[in-house]
Amino acid sequence: MEGDKMMNYINDVLKNMPEGWLSTTTHRLDIYNEALAKTQFLQEFEKLFITANSETEALNKLPTAYDYIRLGHPLSCVLEWAIAKLHHLNPESVISFSSKTVPILSVLRKNLLANKKTQIIYTKSLPEYFDTELIRNVYGYNFELKKVESQANISEFDGSIVFVSEEDKIGNISLNPIIDFYINLHSQLGSILIVNGDQNAHYISDIQHVRRRETIAMTPINSYAALKSLVEKSSINIVSGSIEANKTLVLDSLKQITGTIAKPLVASSGLSIQYAIMMGLVHDAEENHKGKAIKFIVPPNCYGGTNDQARRVAACLGNVEVVDLPVDRDNDMVRSIGIILDEIAKQDAIPYIIAEIPTNPRVEVPNLEDLKNALIKERKTLNGEIAIDPVFILDQTFCPNFHFLGEGEILSTMRAISYASGSKFPSGGLCTAGYVVGNQKTDSLMEKIELHLSLCDNEATSLQYEILAKQLPSMNQRIKDAYKNTREFVNFIQETLPQAKINFVSEELAQQGFTPSVFSLDLPTKGNTDEEREAHKRALNLKLINLMITEIPNESKFCVSYGQLKGCYWTIPATSTQGTTKEGDKDYIVRVSVSPDLDLELHKKVFKRFVDNI
Repeated sequence: MEGDKMMNYINDVLKNMPEGWLSTTTHRLDIYNEALAKTQFLQEFEKLFITANSETEALNKLPTAYDYIRLGHPLSCVLEWAIAKLHHLNPESVISFSSKTVPILSVLRKNLLANKKTQIIYTKSLPEYFDTELIRNVYGYNFELKKVESQANISEFDGSIVFVSEEDKIGNISLNPIIDFYINLHSQLGSILIVNGDQNAHYISDIQHVRRRETIAMTPINSYAALKSLVEKSSINIVSGSIEANKTLVLDSLKQITGTIAKPLVASSGLSIQYAIMMGLVHDAEENHKGKAIKFIVPPNCYGGTNDQARRVAACLGNVEVVDLPVDRDNDMVRSIGIILDEIAKQDAIPYIIAEIPTNPRVEVPNLEDLKNALIKERKTLNGEIAIDPVFILDQTFCPNFHFLGEGEILSTMRAISYASGSKFPSGGLCTAGYVVGNQKTDSLMEKIELHLSLCDNEATSLQYEILAKQLPSMNQRIKDAYKNTREFVNFIQETLPQAKINFVSEELAQQGFTPSVFSLDLPTKGNTDEEREAHKRALNLKLINLMITEIPNESKFCVSYGQLKGCYWTIPATSTQGTTKEGDKDYIVRVSVSPDLDLELHKKVFKRFVDNI
């Protein structure tokens, strides 16, 4: 009876849900509490369920489930809640993935760090791309594999038992206390992991963090299909478009946009492609420089996901270390790279550099000729041998239209690859897919990256390819239009509030092709001590943002996004994109990203009002 009530309610929710549940990739952070991610949404959703309220207006008022859709979203939360309800579980113990292999890897990672054994049991077959040798040798994970006829053939094991099964229906689970983790693989939708038993509850946050950093949640459209299957008690029915035609168009567009000729790779998110890059490079190092130390050189104040993921990879592998690369404020990227590469050469180690150009959030561009010279410089080990040359891994999200890698371009003469978050300009904020391209020096590396993208089942989905196929052709024009708006807004702020420090590209850099549409704003402050001045500035930051989003709610959002089709997005990096960054490296400034389509005059008017009241 209770199950029927729930199914009927979910059916009504699917009919009445807000349009944004299917179409948005970011949410307003002013109604988001990170400490209560998912739980707060579900607590309020449960109240609606109890009162049988499925009205669109009520659903639209629910607090944000997660700050960014790749981590989870309303529909993935409802799906997990429904499956948990059916099996009398805590909703937190049900975790959906777009990938079919990463949920397995999430348990293996936790057990590696806990020095605990893992037995993976399956009935028919594991995913075809689940390469046991690579997972053992490159990822460092330890496990046993066992094929059985049914759950009845599973016996006790001194460690974690992971039961993997291919299912054509959602929620088709018969819980057995001997099994610690159920992973149900679902055709084109992804997978659902269930943490079974109170003794395994401590795994939940770690598994969710793997989903946060190395892959994405089951996508909204696939979560919707899964919920429909659950409600109708039917096999999964998903209609996919012409993925090959869309994929061809996307790859051709990326070659044209980046000026490269090698095959681009497209993943389910920017961090999904970054994870494939990191593991592909680790694999190449193990194959060609076995036994040597691997150094990932990363700016300590760069995007928190990049920073966190690099350290997570290093935590699992004894020969991998993260080296800080100071790039902002009083530090020069080129000088820092030169010093670090000299030191790594002496150690006869393998240098992999991850850097953003322009930097985030200070929007700085290094001298590119000097950067090239620092990267191609031949260095020697302490015993006089030629040191291993670096691989430059460029996060080009802020300026994806700039040609770094093509023949004759500034980064064409050394091993360099470039990647970008597709939720920004490539899709205009309509999907999370990310991509990577390489120059002609990196063909073998790109093969390794593609191998690990497949192993993790993190390639872009059919719908993501469809969205990119529609959006990429207009990307460069959107970048041009957004830059024009941003420059005008920056000039207005400089005139209206000359005491503020604005971080944005110079006119000279813009002439060279660096035309981002994001800038950061260091507001003027006052006080008798450093602490007072900092506190006053932080209060001003929030006062400005709250005024903009209150006065212009249809366009100004408190959100981390960038490259959207419409509106203006405001955030404080220290409390958003730098969430896992060390406190001393965080930036308590305002970051603003401007789209090609907004009421700029209204934004100027409201900003002037802010200035008049400080």
